[in-house]
Amino acid sequence: MTAAGASTTSPSSTESRRWWALGALALSVLVVALDLFVLTLALPTVSADLHASSGDLQWFIDAYSLVLAAALLPAGLLGDRIGRKRLLVCGLALFGVASLACAYSTSAGELIAARAVLGLAAAVILPLSLAVLPVLFTPAERPRAIAAVGGATFLGYPIGPILGGWLLDHYWWGSVFLINLPVVVIAIVAVAFLMPESRGERRQRVDLTGIVVSSAGLTSLTYGLIKAGDNGWTDPTAVATMLAGVIVLAAFVFWERAVSRSRGEAQPLVDLGLFSSAGFTWGTVLSTLVSFALFGLVFAMPQYFLDVRGFDSLAAGLRMLPMIGGLALGLVVGQRLQTPRKADRRASGPAARVPVSPKILVAIGFAIMAAALAAGTGTTIASGTGFAATWFAITGFGLGIAMPTALNAALGALSPARSGSGSALITAMRQVGGTIGVAVLGTVLATVYRSKLHLTGLPAAAGNAVRGSAAGGIATARATGSGVLLETVRSAYVHGLDVMLWMCSGIAIVSALLALAFLPGRPEVGASGGNTASDTSGAADGPATSPLDKSRMTT
Repeated sequence: MTAAGASTTSPSSTESRRWWALGALALSVLVVALDLFVLTLALPTVSADLHASSGDLQWFIDAYSLVLAAALLPAGLLGDRIGRKRLLVCGLALFGVASLACAYSTSAGELIAARAVLGLAAAVILPLSLAVLPVLFTPAERPRAIAAVGGATFLGYPIGPILGGWLLDHYWWGSVFLINLPVVVIAIVAVAFLMPESRGERRQRVDLTGIVVSSAGLTSLTYGLIKAGDNGWTDPTAVATMLAGVIVLAAFVFWERAVSRSRGEAQPLVDLGLFSSAGFTWGTVLSTLVSFALFGLVFAMPQYFLDVRGFDSLAAGLRMLPMIGGLALGLVVGQRLQTPRKADRRASGPAARVPVSPKILVAIGFAIMAAALAAGTGTTIASGTGFAATWFAITGFGLGIAMPTALNAALGALSPARSGSGSALITAMRQVGGTIGVAVLGTVLATVYRSKLHLTGLPAAAGNAVRGSAAGGIATARATGSGVLLETVRSAYVHGLDVMLWMCSGIAIVSALLALAFLPGRPEVGASGGNTASDTSGAADGPATSPLDKSRMTT
């Protein structure tokens, strides 16, 4: 163990390890992203094998989301206190054990419990993978690091269905959870041997009241949003739990202000002063809005390929790959446009200018996404794969430019000492924002879908199945041998999809305007006690001065 600012390794060794450690972080978030869709693909088989009710199926999904929401902020604070590397390794190990428990569950209750533990592990992995970036990398290097971690997250979206589809075609349903294990093992080894330990220097008492109140508020709000997405926005349970969540979170803000003013032994769970930084506030808001604008691609389009076009899970996943190609290109272009020129990199602080202003880059990325999503509204039942591949790729290109740039603006406001709790706050806001997007846009899609159905003469039970989802409608049409009903269901879903994509495009346009209006024109350096001028002193001709020197480190 070394003192703050000391290290037992040479500068060149530290420089090399930082970039190898970035690969370990990318693997860490990849394993979480892989898990997002594989269970959805396996639900029909799981339901039959475990004799699960419709309520059980809902809890297979909700248990993960609710525990994730509740544990994010405490996990970030614990990373700052006990060590981010140590907690990240524990989170990855727990994710592997929970995946194994999911795979070999013999009852619905066991699978629900295992999914809850999986959500707890994800709550550790997601914020801490971001938290170490301000500690490991200088502001000039951070866009490249964020691009790598963010790209790994989105890479898991199409790979999950592809691997999951292939496994479901050849093996039992539990195999979709076992794909996590080799990735977890590699990530644990890489993090353990490549990533230096870092933690905050202050050892104040934990804000236990803040942990309890924030967890209760986030859990209640998330549960209400999930219920609203499933049962409609007039559902009494949904309204009551959302309202309770908002009230509890408002009380949490008042409590955190009181703790901050008291200057006592307790350390606030959340540094509310971060919101005085325009970079943090609007970087977080805009990175959250990315989830809104991408809802059509990530959630609705796989159902289009599966239900409307009739492809299997593997074929549907493969048709999502063009987005990754566009994303990779956008990440490269966006990262290069944010990298200071060689001469400017020798300057420190605000003098280290970037070629293109972050606000311009984010606005351009969202504008590209808006145009591509608008083009996607031309999707029909008979649309070819080439049409979808084109606008998928362009959407991914815009995403690759906008997402890491907006996230970098938020991370730039974090100090190395509190990067864990700050990154957890960013992740929590994105998680809640994404849940809102799923609920709102999912409701739009479902409402338009139902409004376009004509079910005169259909038995009540069959009509309910058709109204419930496009998958239910397709199954009912095939069971009854009704070509007319099949065409009606497909047309209704596509119409709802197109309306939803128009909304996604509109959200992207609004996001571009918000970036131009509120995002700082240059990266904020040193905000809220964050990285200072020395953080940017990494020259192109030699090892960079890492922000690791500002935080306690073990090597």
